Amino acid sequence: MIDSDVEVGVDTYIWHFVHISTGARIGARCSLGQNVFVGRNVRVGDGVRVQNNVSIFEGVEVEDEVFLGPSCVFTNVKNPRAAVSRQGVYTKTLVKRGASVGANATIVCGVTLGEYCFIGAGTVVTRDVPPFALIVGNPGRQRGWVCSCGEALPGVGHVRCESCGRGYAISITACERRDA
Repeated sequence: MIDSDVEVGVDTYIWHFVHISTGARIGARCSLGQNVFVGRNVRVGDGVRVQNNVSIFEGVEVEDEVFLGPSCVFTNVKNPRAAVSRQGVYTKTLVKRGASVGANATIVCGVTLGEYCFIGAGTVVTRDVPPFALIVGNPGRQRGWVCSCGEALPGVGHVRCESCGRGYAISITACERRDA
């Protein structure tokens, strides 16, 4: 079901039982699996893969080349109550370019998932995630750094990904791409 005033980019595949709400914008070369819900005015970038049973509620923005694993969950209200309407009072969540969110992970609203971060399956994210960080557990804690190809990076200092050869400068608190 695609509501009015929706934009869907070229070469985007939408599977069955999907609902895309009014004002949503879905980029080119995306895939939206079975039972996906996209809320009002949500922005989904190019090359995004949304697996089955994912709801991207209003207030969530997804940049390019993001992977959203099966049944991962986004919230959009900090303090929901059945008897109190909070419609239109959504806390923004930003999923930056290249991030991966594992199956059944929960992303609590109001956070930013940094570029190419990797959120493990079942993780509960309650705070901002740095670029290239590997986050696992409940609550989510950083367990290392990952390359933009998704492989774990070794140690700190100037390192190269053992899988693809990309270079990084890693400290305890940050990871930056360094190809030189």
